[in-house]
Amino acid sequence: MTEGNTTKNDCNIPDGGENCCGCHRKATPRTEKELKLLKNRLNRITGQLNGIGKMLEENRYCGDILTQLAAAESALQSFGYLILQEHMESCVVEEIGKGNLAVVGEAVALMKKLK
Repeated sequence: MTEGNTTKNDCNIPDGGENCCGCHRKATPRTEKELKLLKNRLNRITGQLNGIGKMLEENRYCGDILTQLAAAESALQSFGYLILQEHMESCVVEEIGKGNLAVVGEAVALMKKLK
């Protein structure tokens, strides 16, 4: 049984149950360029959050902290939409092409999580 880029036969746990090593989880292959773009965005978000932590330690004005928090939230939202777009353009299209229309419901549920 194949799921993503691995097979259930690769699992170290015979039944592949809840104690499974996770070797048969779904995967999304990305190019080096795509991975670098995503990691750079995520690193910027991490930097924003670390900056907010430093602002707290410095007892900075609440309004300034909230402004930075809003910026970080917006950046994280944009990151989520980028991942969603990638998911729709690759994973969902691929599954629909295989005749798996249930993936549409999964995609809708994921969109609702990003609201």
